[in-house]
Amino acid sequence: MNKKISVVLGLVLAAGCSSTAQDGASPPPMAPSRMVSEQDCTKAILSDGGNLMCREVTAAERRAMIAEEERQARARKEAEDRAARERLERERAEQLAREEAARKARAAEEERLAAERRRAEAAAAAAAAAERERREKAEAEARARQRAEQEAREAAARECQRLEQERNEGRALLASFVAKYGKVEEFKGIAGQISAFLDKAPKPKPCPPA
Repeated sequence: MNKKISVVLGLVLAAGCSSTAQDGASPPPMAPSRMVSEQDCTKAILSDGGNLMCREVTAAERRAMIAEEERQARARKEAEDRAARERLERERAEQLAREEAARKARAAEEERLAAERRRAEAAAAAAAAAERERREKAEAEARARQRAEQEAREAAARECQRLEQERNEGRALLASFVAKYGKVEEFKGIAGQISAFLDKAPKPKPCPPA
């Protein structure tokens, strides 16, 4: 379409058709060194510094220009709509990025708090285990002391009973000697001493319970 319009405009320029604008504006004088500014005679003349050439625009050209303007308007509208969509998509992507960043930040904070809780729980568990071990050790040591004390008491009781038994057996032997040999002239002296010993010997204290 643009190519057809250019051909038509070229033919009109070659014909040298020019006229004055309908709004009464007078074009500036022609100058060979200036460019030619071809304008529609039915519209206001725009003085852009070039040599003006006014011509009549045919109905076909006007329809073509209207169609071109409509096409350009549609193109601008499509470009604006596309720009608006792209802007909305960009804003949506930025919003999604912000939401994702916030989600990651929340997740990181939750993980940090969870890690702190795990460390605190681990420390508490370690402290409880250490306290339990200390208590068990103390209880074991107490049981060991009690067992050692009990064994010492039992050993002391056994030793006391052994000594008491030996004393009783010795006294019984001495008493048996006096009873059996005390009347013999040869043993009367020693038998008297043994009897005096048995009468005077202190009784031992009773053994402690085991």
